[in-house]
Amino acid sequence: MKEVFITRVSGFLPNDPIGNDEMESYLGFINGAPSRARHIVLRNNGIKRRYYALDRNRRLTHTNAELAFEAVKGLTGGGLGLEDMEVLACGTSAPDQFLPSHASQVHGLMPRAMEIISPSGACCAGMQALKYAHMSVASGNSRNAVATGSELISPMMMAENFQLEAERISHLEKNPMIAFEKEFLRWMLSDGAGAALLESEPRGECDLQVEWVVSRSFANELEACMYFGGEKEEGGRFRGWKTYDAAELAPHAIMSMKQDTRLLGRHMVPFAVAWLKEVIEQKGLDMRTVQHFLPHLSSMYFRAPIQSELVRQGIQVEDDRWFLNLTEVGNIGSASIYLMLRDLISAGKVKKGDRVLLMVPESARFSLSFALLKAI
Repeated sequence: MKEVFITRVSGFLPNDPIGNDEMESYLGFINGAPSRARHIVLRNNGIKRRYYALDRNRRLTHTNAELAFEAVKGLTGGGLGLEDMEVLACGTSAPDQFLPSHASQVHGLMPRAMEIISPSGACCAGMQALKYAHMSVASGNSRNAVATGSELISPMMMAENFQLEAERISHLEKNPMIAFEKEFLRWMLSDGAGAALLESEPRGECDLQVEWVVSRSFANELEACMYFGGEKEEGGRFRGWKTYDAAELAPHAIMSMKQDTRLLGRHMVPFAVAWLKEVIEQKGLDMRTVQHFLPHLSSMYFRAPIQSELVRQGIQVEDDRWFLNLTEVGNIGSASIYLMLRDLISAGKVKKGDRVLLMVPESARFSLSFALLKAI
């Protein structure tokens, strides 16, 4: 197996940053009234600004594929062009369409024929793209590979997508928690993209050797927690969109992304830290040799519980080794880890010999990914 290096990392955030008080002017008002859930969610998640691929007239400015392509273009320069890229792995939780695949659409903007793959899922899709790119270069399949994570969430969070659902619930006087859980992600997610170039040789800029990338799903133990294109029924059984009549899709907000907040709070932190401990033991990793800990958080609410669980599990990670940018760029799902790594590097924090530990939890049906990088 060849050594693999992340030689460049880029990101793309569309349009101007949007503050908390501007969100509904872009996403709209459900039933014409300000959201009661918005302040609760924003107070807990700590996000101060985010980015939408929407203009002030609520018109789309970029597709998901275009967001990813902008991030890929950010990897070029210094003698490297788009035509030099050999493999393209593009992860997302919100492709522009079911078919063609997301990577196909991104590749449609590229100048040459190449190998592509489209990991699907949620936040871990970006890490799965990274793992595929790593394996491609390590195996000698390619000299280089590009991995991306990108999200276009804002069109799914527009008020009109929830209007019929809100009216149905108000008429039936159902448990208001259902409405909250279907509105919750409106105030959590945003748009953007990140990309990394992996090569078999360092470039001498800010090269990070990939020591390992690991991923695991816990779907065999836990039910769906975040979902899109379906609905959870009694007992946790999941019902996909194909089983609904066309007339049922809108009133039940089937094509909106939803979050079971009770499962999220109960399981995400314990599973994430327990498997991190297992990975540390399996890899023989001494956490004292890790200078930068980059955990992808969906909300700043989880920082204290994660730190407490780390301590409880005997894993010491001091506050000054954490690096987060969630409050300033928002939660961009599969793209978040790329943007965190980009901002860590651009801040000049990574020195030769430093190790960087990436941690990406995914609540869709509970998956986790970790990667260990070393600056050379």
